[in-house]
Amino acid sequence: MKLRIVALGVRMPAWVDAAFDDYARRMPREFALELLEVKPEPRGRGRSVPQILAAEARRIVAATKDWRLIALDERGEAWTTARFAERLRTWRDRAEAIAFVIGSADGIAEVVKRDADVIMALSALTLPHGLARVLLAEQLYRAASILQGHPYHRE
Repeated sequence: MKLRIVALGVRMPAWVDAAFDDYARRMPREFALELLEVKPEPRGRGRSVPQILAAEARRIVAATKDWRLIALDERGEAWTTARFAERLRTWRDRAEAIAFVIGSADGIAEVVKRDADVIMALSALTLPHGLARVLLAEQLYRAASILQGHPYHRE
């Protein structure tokens, strides 16, 4: 199964890269996790937030073409880890390639959220983008571990 995190933002702190790489390396072989960093649109220059988000949306659409799109937004569906694992199982069993999108400082364009298969919340809190990457990678690792029968999750 192919998993892609499309993250608007480049040049994360070293701790973000190290933590993400650690979880990506630990993923079971059947779950290939990749990170695709997308350069956010420059702010300012007399452009409105909707114009900026529209330009970023074009990059997101290109990066997720032929992938099932899951948009991350703090107002999205809140899942438990067990529910996340079940969704991952369904996608795996259907041999679907899944792309999770982490937006820029202004979020994700409404057109991307409208076309997403799911809008998911990692937390009701607003998270820094680097931390969202790490948290998503950890939850993917945890869900994959549950599906592999490892006692990584306790209820």
